[in-house]
Amino acid sequence: QVHLVESGGGLVQAGGSLRISCAVSGRTFSTTTMGWFRQAPGKEREFVGYISRSSMITNYADSVKGRFTISRDNAKNMVYLQMNSLKPEDTAVYYCAARTGLGARASDYDNWGQGTQVTVSS
Repeated sequence: QVHLVESGGGLVQAGGSLRISCAVSGRTFSTTTMGWFRQAPGKEREFVGYISRSSMITNYADSVKGRFTISRDNAKNMVYLQMNSLKPEDTAVYYCAARTGLGARASDYDNWGQGTQVTVSS
């Protein structure tokens, strides 16, 4: 059974940084594209970014480009989202997700974590 577990969320002031993590088990991590999505209250889930299985390819939403960085450690089955220069509009529940192939569409991701709350105060 596939499990994705996010951790590291919390409260941070605007302009600050936070790193959230996602531990993956139950699937071949080294062949899996990992994505990050977020959902703010009253809004639809939106794409944040993804990283390819070899870390060679990353793709980010325009709203986070230059501020957020996704990395992964295939030896540890972990993926990370480093968030810098955080803004109040980054407040959301952040989800990691797994799929084969590349893409930003949430419906193409097979497995999801339970989410971790990130709150940015102004």
